[in-house]
Amino acid sequence: MSVIEVKVPDIGDFDAVEVIEVLVKAGDTVEVEQSLIVLESDKASMDVPSSAAGKVVEVRVKVGDKVGQGAVICTIEAQQAAAAPAPAQAPAPAQAPAPAPAAAAARLLPPPATAAAPISSARCWCWALAPAATRPPSAPRTWA
Repeated sequence: MSVIEVKVPDIGDFDAVEVIEVLVKAGDTVEVEQSLIVLESDKASMDVPSSAAGKVVEVRVKVGDKVGQGAVICTIEAQQAAAAPAPAQAPAPAQAPAPAPAAAAARLLPPPATAAAPISSARCWCWALAPAATRPPSAPRTWA
Protein backbone atom coordinates (compact mmCIF):
# COMPACT_ATOMS: atom_id res chain seq x y z
CA MET A 1 0.00 0.00 0.00
CA SER A 2 1.23 3.46 -0.84
CA VAL A 3 1.13 6.61 1.28
CA ILE A 4 -0.40 9.65 -0.42
CA GLU A 5 -0.14 13.27 0.71
CA VAL A 6 -3.46 15.09 0.36
CA LYS A 7 -2.86 18.77 -0.41
CA VAL A 8 -5.01 21.89 -0.41
CA PRO A 9 -6.34 22.44 -3.97
CA ASP A 10 -6.55 25.79 -5.75
CA ILE A 11 -8.60 28.06 -3.48
CA GLY A 12 -8.67 31.15 -5.64
CA ASP A 13 -6.92 34.42 -4.90
CA PHE A 14 -6.15 33.59 -1.27
CA ASP A 15 -2.62 32.94 0.03
CA ALA A 16 -3.57 31.85 3.55
CA VAL A 17 -6.98 30.65 4.64
CA GLU A 18 -7.89 29.62 8.17
CA VAL A 19 -8.80 26.03 9.06
CA ILE A 20 -12.03 26.24 11.06
CA GLU A 21 -12.79 22.53 11.37
CA VAL A 22 -10.86 19.25 11.05
CA LEU A 23 -13.26 16.44 10.15
CA VAL A 24 -10.87 13.45 10.34
CA LYS A 25 -8.25 12.09 12.72
CA ALA A 26 -5.43 9.56 12.44
CA GLY A 27 -6.83 6.06 12.01
CA ASP A 28 -10.05 7.11 10.26
CA THR A 29 -10.98 5.47 6.97
CA VAL A 30 -11.93 7.94 4.25
CA GLU A 31 -13.42 7.67 0.79
CA VAL A 32 -12.65 9.70 -2.31
CA GLU A 33 -14.42 13.11 -2.18
CA GLN A 34 -15.08 12.80 1.59
CA SER A 35 -14.53 16.15 3.33
CA LEU A 36 -11.34 16.34 5.39
CA ILE A 37 -11.25 19.94 6.63
CA VAL A 38 -13.29 23.14 6.38
CA LEU A 39 -11.55 26.37 5.37
CA GLU A 40 -12.94 29.85 5.85
CA SER A 41 -11.94 32.98 3.93
CA ASP A 42 -13.39 36.45 4.29
CA LYS A 43 -15.86 35.58 1.51
CA ALA A 44 -16.85 31.93 2.04
CA SER A 45 -16.24 28.65 3.79
CA MET A 46 -15.35 25.55 1.80
CA ASP A 47 -14.85 21.85 2.40
CA VAL A 48 -11.65 20.26 1.16
CA PRO A 49 -12.30 16.71 -0.08
CA SER A 50 -9.98 13.74 -0.06
CA SER A 51 -8.31 12.88 -3.35
CA ALA A 52 -7.79 9.24 -2.34
CA ALA A 53 -9.52 6.49 -0.38
CA GLY A 54 -7.80 4.76 2.50
CA LYS A 55 -6.73 5.06 6.13
CA VAL A 56 -5.59 8.43 7.52
CA VAL A 57 -2.02 7.99 8.80
CA GLU A 58 -1.34 11.55 9.99
CA VAL A 59 -3.26 14.84 10.10
CA ARG A 60 -0.86 17.76 9.62
CA VAL A 61 -3.23 20.68 10.24
CA LYS A 62 -5.25 21.78 13.26
CA VAL A 63 -8.02 24.29 13.87
CA GLY A 64 -6.70 27.84 13.57
CA ASP A 65 -3.84 27.02 11.16
CA LYS A 66 -3.47 29.14 8.03
CA VAL A 67 -3.04 27.08 4.85
CA GLY A 68 -2.64 27.89 1.18
CA GLN A 69 -2.66 26.03 -2.10
CA GLY A 70 -0.36 23.00 -1.98
CA ALA A 71 -0.16 22.73 1.81
CA VAL A 72 -0.31 19.12 3.02
CA ILE A 73 -3.51 18.38 4.95
CA CYS A 74 -2.88 14.74 5.83
CA THR A 75 -1.26 11.54 4.64
CA ILE A 76 -3.42 8.59 3.61
CA GLU A 77 -2.44 4.97 3.25
CA ALA A 78 -4.20 4.23 -0.02
CA GLN A 79 -6.34 1.14 -0.40
CA GLN A 80 -5.48 -1.23 -3.21
CA ALA A 81 -8.52 -1.83 -5.38
CA ALA A 82 -9.23 -5.52 -5.63
CA ALA A 83 -9.24 -6.43 -9.27
CA ALA A 84 -12.26 -8.70 -9.26
CA PRO A 85 -13.36 -9.80 -12.71
CA ALA A 86 -16.70 -8.39 -13.71
CA PRO A 87 -19.42 -11.02 -14.00
CA ALA A 88 -20.30 -11.92 -17.56
CA GLN A 89 -23.63 -10.48 -18.59
CA ALA A 90 -26.03 -12.04 -21.03
CA PRO A 91 -26.62 -9.96 -24.15
CA ALA A 92 -29.61 -7.68 -23.83
CA PRO A 93 -32.68 -8.76 -25.81
CA ALA A 94 -33.29 -6.77 -28.95
CA GLN A 95 -35.83 -4.02 -28.48
CA ALA A 96 -38.13 -2.49 -31.04
CA PRO A 97 -36.79 0.83 -32.29
CA ALA A 98 -38.29 3.84 -30.56
CA PRO A 99 -40.64 5.93 -32.70
CA ALA A 100 -39.27 9.17 -34.02
CA PRO A 101 -39.92 12.14 -31.69
CA ALA A 102 -41.92 13.99 -34.35
CA ALA A 103 -44.16 10.97 -34.93
CA ALA A 104 -44.75 10.57 -31.19
CA ALA A 105 -45.59 14.26 -30.83
CA ALA A 106 -48.01 14.10 -33.76
CA ARG A 107 -50.01 11.38 -31.99
CA LEU A 108 -50.24 13.42 -28.77
CA LEU A 109 -51.00 16.87 -30.12
CA PRO A 110 -54.40 17.89 -31.49
CA PRO A 111 -54.53 18.86 -35.15
CA PRO A 112 -53.56 22.47 -35.82
CA ALA A 113 -56.43 24.94 -35.82
CA THR A 114 -57.29 26.95 -38.87
CA ALA A 115 -55.91 30.44 -38.99
CA ALA A 116 -58.13 32.72 -36.92
CA ALA A 117 -58.82 36.31 -37.75
CA PRO A 118 -56.58 38.68 -35.84
CA ILE A 119 -58.15 40.30 -32.80
CA SER A 120 -58.82 43.93 -33.45
CA SER A 121 -58.18 46.50 -30.79
CA ALA A 122 -61.86 47.56 -31.04
CA ARG A 123 -62.97 44.19 -29.63
CA CYS A 124 -60.25 43.85 -27.01
CA TRP A 125 -60.21 46.50 -24.32
CA CYS A 126 -60.68 46.93 -20.59
CA TRP A 127 -63.72 48.49 -18.89
CA ALA A 128 -61.46 50.16 -16.32
CA LEU A 129 -59.85 52.21 -19.08
CA ALA A 130 -63.11 53.13 -20.83
CA PRO A 131 -64.61 56.59 -20.41
CA ALA A 132 -67.10 56.69 -17.54
CA ALA A 133 -70.04 57.42 -19.88
CA THR A 134 -69.51 54.16 -21.83
CA ARG A 135 -68.81 51.95 -18.80
CA PRO A 136 -71.62 49.74 -17.43
CA PRO A 137 -72.46 50.34 -13.74
CA SER A 138 -70.92 46.98 -12.74
CA ALA A 139 -67.51 47.82 -14.27
CA PRO A 140 -64.67 48.73 -11.88
CA ARG A 141 -63.87 52.35 -11.27
CA THR A 142 -60.85 53.92 -12.90
CA TRP A 143 -57.96 55.26 -10.84
CA ALA A 144 -58.46 58.80 -12.09
